[in-house]
Amino acid sequence: MTRPTERFTTRVENYLRYRPGYPPEAIELLRSRCGLKPGAAVADLGSGTGILTELLLTSGAQVAAVEPNAAMRAAAEGALGCHAHFRSVDGRAEATTLPPASIDLLVAGQAFHWFEVESARAEALRILRPGGWAALLWNERPSEATAFLADYEALLLRHAKDYARITASRADPVSMRRFLGESMEAATFANQQILDFAGLKGRLMSSSYAPEPGDPQHEPMIAGLREVFYRHQHDGRIVFPYRTLVYFAPLKPQR
Repeated sequence: MTRPTERFTTRVENYLRYRPGYPPEAIELLRSRCGLKPGAAVADLGSGTGILTELLLTSGAQVAAVEPNAAMRAAAEGALGCHAHFRSVDGRAEATTLPPASIDLLVAGQAFHWFEVESARAEALRILRPGGWAALLWNERPSEATAFLADYEALLLRHAKDYARITASRADPVSMRRFLGESMEAATFANQQILDFAGLKGRLMSSSYAPEPGDPQHEPMIAGLREVFYRHQHDGRIVFPYRTLVYFAPLKPQR
């Protein structure tokens, strides 16, 4: 099985172009509750191609984008290297290489399910300053499925053998509470993408569980995706809804 740090190497272009961002309300929550402000030192763990990193930079924060995958890290450097407050770091959530007590806010966008929880928590406590916060962000499909999402889900279950296993561990409140502690809070915001077929295909192929070209399930999956798109599209576009989940807390040692 491909190691988690290598799963996205062949998916970088699709990830960069077609993954959803995070709504302004989610970033405002980080400002109002979690200490995101101009000059704040932020660590973005599992930063990937820099989707969340870019939003943090616009707040005036100094962002260390910690990413173990070289291809994704290079994409972020290409997109964000011109920002004076951007720093690219070859590291993992469990071993960031960042100095002790150097970070005000630690975030992870769509990456926490790849972390080893206890090791990542120990590393977070090492690099956070006293009173520092942590926040875990997710773009998840809403529980109230639209007809499009129901067909999309069925397509994934039919063709992507890793789909159920990977998504079962995502946005898991029990694991996040182990990381964030008993003071964990949660907020939910609406989000969406509007995609043509190329965008929907790119969005699917950015996912680590989607069979790639050469896999026997790839062509049937893409044919099925085309059928789903044309069944539900309007004026050549499909609305792909999400709910953006933010779990956050001041990170403190356990007593």
